[in-house]
Amino acid sequence: MEIIRGKLPGAKKVVVYGPEGIGKSTFASRFPDPLFIDTEGSTKDMDVARTEAPSSWMMLMEQVMYVRKHPELCRTLVIDTADWAEMLCVTQLCDKNQKNSIEEFGYGKGYVYLQEEFGRFLNLLEEVVKAGVHVVLNAHAKMRKFEQPDELGSYDRWEMKLSKNVAPMVKEWADMVLFANYKTFVVNVDGQGAQKGKNKAQGGKRVMYTAHHCCWDAKNRYGLPEELPFEYAGIRHIIEPSGAPEKVETPPVKEAAPPIPPVQAPPKTADPPVSNKSHEEPEKEEKAAPPVRNEGVNLDPRIPKKLRDLMAANDVCEWDMENVVFAKGYVTEGTPIWEFETQNPGIIDGLLVASWDQVYAAIKEMKEKDALVFN
Repeated sequence: MEIIRGKLPGAKKVVVYGPEGIGKSTFASRFPDPLFIDTEGSTKDMDVARTEAPSSWMMLMEQVMYVRKHPELCRTLVIDTADWAEMLCVTQLCDKNQKNSIEEFGYGKGYVYLQEEFGRFLNLLEEVVKAGVHVVLNAHAKMRKFEQPDELGSYDRWEMKLSKNVAPMVKEWADMVLFANYKTFVVNVDGQGAQKGKNKAQGGKRVMYTAHHCCWDAKNRYGLPEELPFEYAGIRHIIEPSGAPEKVETPPVKEAAPPIPPVQAPPKTADPPVSNKSHEEPEKEEKAAPPVRNEGVNLDPRIPKKLRDLMAANDVCEWDMENVVFAKGYVTEGTPIWEFETQNPGIIDGLLVASWDQVYAAIKEMKEKDALVFN
């Protein structure tokens, strides 16, 4: 058994929540080299790198998987926002089980399924963190009446705008939960006291809280002050303890350019003219293959957007999709994709999108069999 002592450096998991418009997206954009997965369209006026807006839960999962496989794309992955991502998850569960609402599952089962599916999403984000990429989850905040079991009466407190099973799981997952809010003071203006007289609110400074309070949830593992200005500078020393040295690796690329011209200079091509022709033939064959795949990306706009986005992201053409569906007997052969719903209502959202992993696996298997036949 190996025993590891001391601090382990690595990427951080940060949750930032607060009321709408306080600047959560702007705050996340200050993280090193951020890449936004914008589920609600809040970054359209910001100069940031972003993926295409996910139109389904499966598309969101595939975007995160891609970042996990290619951690060089960014140093910070921002999910903006978690509550809108949860709505995609709810839509996926309802479509897959042919329900109009998560309440239709009965006995709270829908929320259990939601917790399990969102847990898989957090596990995937954990793998992104292990690949060395920081993860920031933005979320909206809402007020809820809260009653302590050992005290009489109830009071309002701020909570993340997530379902009752998902919110605690997100807080447990994070290294840092930051609650952003406007700091206001209630001042009596007529001298009759705050309870009987007229009061007005003053202040409005944006601050973030880093520790638990009876009126909000927050936490950190780094000894931060309980209250800080809502600025990235307050946590910069935690996120990037040695920020600049990573960018020094770019100059060696210039050294690779000079050796290329002398390699092409020697006139060895004139000696074996026959061998050059033989080398050119396979090159032409290899270059001819990619355009065939790219033609399949030009999908018919009549295909429903959720399915069309998944097909485009995985280079699946209409012919491949139709053949798999025909082979399974879901619709009659010759039916175009945009008319699948007329023969089998619910097949696109409830089957092809909701079970995309299995559908895509069947498409790849079919392609492999076809390749073996032609070979």
